[in-house]
Amino acid sequence: MAANTTTRCVLLLFLVGVAARAASGVTDGLLANGNFEQGPARSQLNGSRVMSPHAIPSWEVSGFVEYIESGQQLNDMILPVPEGARAVRLGNNASIRQKLAGLTRRTYYSITFCAARTCAQAEKVRVSVAPDSGVLPIQTVYTSSGWDCYSWAFKAKHTTAWLSIDDPDAEDDPACGPLIDSVAIKALHHPPHTKTDSVLKNGDFEEGPYIFPNFPWGVLVPPITEDENSPLPEWTIMSDTKVLKFVDAQHFKVPQGKYAVELVAGRETALVQEVRTTPGRSYKMSFAVGDAGNGCQGSLVVEAYASQGKVQVPYESQGTGGHKRAELEFAAVDKVTRVVFQSMNYLMKPDGTLCGPVLDDISLVALPKKHRRLFL
Repeated sequence: MAANTTTRCVLLLFLVGVAARAASGVTDGLLANGNFEQGPARSQLNGSRVMSPHAIPSWEVSGFVEYIESGQQLNDMILPVPEGARAVRLGNNASIRQKLAGLTRRTYYSITFCAARTCAQAEKVRVSVAPDSGVLPIQTVYTSSGWDCYSWAFKAKHTTAWLSIDDPDAEDDPACGPLIDSVAIKALHHPPHTKTDSVLKNGDFEEGPYIFPNFPWGVLVPPITEDENSPLPEWTIMSDTKVLKFVDAQHFKVPQGKYAVELVAGRETALVQEVRTTPGRSYKMSFAVGDAGNGCQGSLVVEAYASQGKVQVPYESQGTGGHKRAELEFAAVDKVTRVVFQSMNYLMKPDGTLCGPVLDDISLVALPKKHRRLFL
């Protein structure tokens, strides 16, 4: 009997270990050779063009792919690299891809990568993990370096999958095409309610895409039109082409915790979450509005609305950090209530890059029935 018990315990420990290894099959952070610092042999290059599909370790390339070194000149333009010394450029019909192994089925993952344009014309990047795919415009209006970091999410259907990044457009000028560097992955966990009595989830924004610790400009989160699986769990970014910026306390002033969001696109972007509510019940939403300490000066205004309630929160920013608390009370009229936040102003830093108010620490609680007020 004791032997059987011992055998069962050993088997249980073994199964727990297997499950733990399976759950941790993908490590958050840079993909294998995700910064392209390991490059092709000289014999596999024609100038800067990569001539062999497997020339870049851990990656498979096709089409016109160039291996770029920092400071390299292209048509009188010096190409910078944000981290390290090397990156890749995607020309006509070009793609790079890497096999992702150890995924957990039905788990959401976020891909973070940095990109820059090489020409004045509009450029785009398509990111795919079958069957999910999204096309992200490379706008380069959010940092002064010419590089922005983007996030894109997918839901794993299998334990292995190919991540593909390609240029979906046929460039008029073959020397044009986006630069790609620093590709990372992070498993997304749909968080519980921020506070025990809050019906809103991830209101502290502690769950979101991977941010590179050495990059001081945050990560852009695309709208639902470009990525139906949000890299910001529980939240949806509503816009045609504009984004929201996910920022960290290491490089920005955030009101609470390690992360927050910056509303950088004015009225063109709305941050939305749908929450379960009881019709006729009154609720109070509280949140923090401030500036990220990144030189964004001026009159910041955040508008929040839910059901028939609405409030505008002004904040005079000196660009050095700080925040204020705000509240909104409303009565629910449906079983599901849409909570919406928008920046009412367009702001620009002295270097010409877009900026806006920081939003953080959002909670939504039901008021005691004796305090209930119905808004008609």
